[in-house]
Amino acid sequence: MTAIPETMSCVEIAEPGGPEVLQPATRPVPEPGQGEVLIAVRAAGVNRPDCIQRQGHYAPPPGVTDIPGLEVAGIIAGLGKDAEGWNEGDEVCALVAGGGYAQYVAAPTLQCLPIPGDLGMVEAAALPETCFTVWSNVFERAALRPGETLLVHGGSGGIGTTAIQMASRMGSRVITTAGSDEKCRVCEELGAERAVNYKQEDFVEAVEEFTDGKGVNVILDMVGGDYLPRNIKALAPDGRHVSIAFLGGSKVEVNFMPVMLKRLTLTGSTLRPQPVERKGEIAQALKEKVWPLIAAGEMKPVIHATFPLSKAADAHEMMESSRHIGKIMLVPDSS
Repeated sequence: MTAIPETMSCVEIAEPGGPEVLQPATRPVPEPGQGEVLIAVRAAGVNRPDCIQRQGHYAPPPGVTDIPGLEVAGIIAGLGKDAEGWNEGDEVCALVAGGGYAQYVAAPTLQCLPIPGDLGMVEAAALPETCFTVWSNVFERAALRPGETLLVHGGSGGIGTTAIQMASRMGSRVITTAGSDEKCRVCEELGAERAVNYKQEDFVEAVEEFTDGKGVNVILDMVGGDYLPRNIKALAPDGRHVSIAFLGGSKVEVNFMPVMLKRLTLTGSTLRPQPVERKGEIAQALKEKVWPLIAAGEMKPVIHATFPLSKAADAHEMMESSRHIGKIMLVPDSS
């Protein structure tokens, strides 16, 4: 292995604000702690929580670096104490609680996964945040089963493209919403049986038609706001609604009568604050249930654009414009 330098290039949040507050910086290379490995980062994913952190609304958990970035792929460059299961030189992708926008990041061994199939580093780095989120919320929390119907809001984003592929490959029917005809077409190519352009159609009416009036069994929602009452209307009896973000606001007035009459479950989660052991359980489930699908070519991350690390501000600007379909990625600057 190449000798580990004392310092590394990274991206800092200079102050809360717009994409322009992301600034290239130099920091000491982190030391891997108990049960951690040091990863030489070859690619990192850009996610909406990064943007929210940049705006000053999503502080990292206590003891976690303020460098943004929640998922990476790279090569293990060093081992912390009791870092079992991995060796220096192994290629991995990993979920991290922060620090991905850098040349090196420390990651718990439990949150590392082998790179499936013949994926490259950029594609591998696009997996952890979306796969951990979709699996834990759709398949564990909401218990989506084969033969059931899933409604995915925001089907053309990183989470959406993953949820469509994962659910359809596992035997569920998928209906999704997206903001343009082009995005709807991509969603259907990925496995959605019906894609609703929410700027032109009412998704509640589309669900009614798609399910012959029965409603959907599970909804994965990242919009919140006024979508919640409409989602409740679209759910089938015993349906499950999972919230993972609130692009339309986190506060809304809800009539709980249909929730009671239809025996609905309203739930939600955030991934970042959960303990390492819990994330390790999710990682093991992904390795057993999802990684074989990716290795076989039945699922693949959708990459929209890749930026050098020093242009992270441009990546955030694209993320917030919603022009993208799939994932936005960062790679180290060419030396």
